[in-house]
Amino acid sequence: MAYCDNCGAHVTDRYRRVFSANDGSLQGCSNCQNQTDMLNGAGSKLTE
Repeated sequence: MAYCDNCGAHVTDRYRRVFSANDGSLQGCSNCQNQTDMLNGAGSKLTE
């Protein structure tokens, strides 16, 4: 099972593969980010 590194929510393996950074870390998901931000790369960036 895959989880969001930011909020801990469950995500699918495919979601993590698509939206995570090259090192596999997922810094946001649809639970803690809006979809527009995710499509603009929010899942692969460290949140401040």
